[in-house]
Amino acid sequence: MHVTSERRLDDGLLEREFTLGEIPGILWTPASASLSAPVPLILLGPPPLGLRKAYPRLVARARHSAADGFATATIELPGSGDRPRWPAAEQARAALRRAMEAGEPVGDEIIDALVLPLVDRAVPEWQTALDALLSLPEIGGPVGYSGGVISIGTRLAVVEPRISAAVLFAGSFIPRAMFEEARRVTIPLHVLLQWDDEGNDRQAALDLFDAFGSEEKTLHANMGGHTGVPQFAGDAAARFFTRHLR
Repeated sequence: MHVTSERRLDDGLLEREFTLGEIPGILWTPASASLSAPVPLILLGPPPLGLRKAYPRLVARARHSAADGFATATIELPGSGDRPRWPAAEQARAALRRAMEAGEPVGDEIIDALVLPLVDRAVPEWQTALDALLSLPEIGGPVGYSGGVISIGTRLAVVEPRISAAVLFAGSFIPRAMFEEARRVTIPLHVLLQWDDEGNDRQAALDLFDAFGSEEKTLHANMGGHTGVPQFAGDAAARFFTRHLR
């Protein structure tokens, strides 16, 4: 893990940009974190927009988490931001745009091509990042996962035993194969669903929630579009992490 820049934000939050090989990332640690008082960690799943475009949203989430005593970190998704272009992913996104612009249903073939290769690449990268982050003396765990592409969060919840709880955002297309993986998820879940999300298959999101095998799982559904998550829903997610990571 190579730190490329470091700065202290106005509220005392320490922001460090880093790279892991070709993978860029950002780590935020609260002022309370120290060698003698390591803090839990929340992994912030980014949207597939690139970290630079998503930065205002991500740093706002990091600030809220730091106020609750958590460190947060995010990494750039494969093919996003400044990472090398991924021709297969770009072709899948183009097929998605064509279908949506034509008012046609988005079929399983498009969804699988768009999401499954991304999950296959992104999850091992998150695990590599977690290895590096947990080696830092000011971060002690436990670990939560928050947001991002819901299929990535689902896979991580299955394969990564160091993740103790997850907040998942139901706002991305879901391949049918993920429903079987969802049945193997056992950690506590808090799922956010925007009822009027124009780019989300609401029924698929509800079916995925039903499929999750966790004994503790909560669905918070709110009216509004993709970016309209109300503040009180975010506050409820923060309380969920406080219960499970403190």
